[in-house]
Amino acid sequence: QVQLVESGGGLVQTGDSLRLSCAASGRTFSNYAMAWFRQAPGKEREFVAAVSWGGTSTYYADSVKGRFTASRDNAKNTVYLQMNSLKPEDTAVYYCAARSRWKGTTKLDYDYWGQGTQVTVSS
Repeated sequence: QVQLVESGGGLVQTGDSLRLSCAASGRTFSNYAMAWFRQAPGKEREFVAAVSWGGTSTYYADSVKGRFTASRDNAKNTVYLQMNSLKPEDTAVYYCAARSRWKGTTKLDYDYWGQGTQVTVSS
């Protein structure tokens, strides 16, 4: 089992930045590829970004490419999502997720989930 706890959400204005963190415990963190998803009210949970086991590979949803950066620190068992140039449409609950294989972009691809952190971007 892997336990995931997100933090860092909040209320910001359009154009602001925010950094989310996800702390992992349980099994060896570096054995898992990590991802961020988000879910806005009334919408499906959607993929945002993923980072590979060692952090050398990342990929992003087109909607956040160039604005968001995913990274990880395996010594701290933590994955991050740096969000810049935030827009109102980024408002959602953000979740981190873990899986042992690489390159999953749907929620069914991931085995472990955090409880989520709310990000609200006002216009």
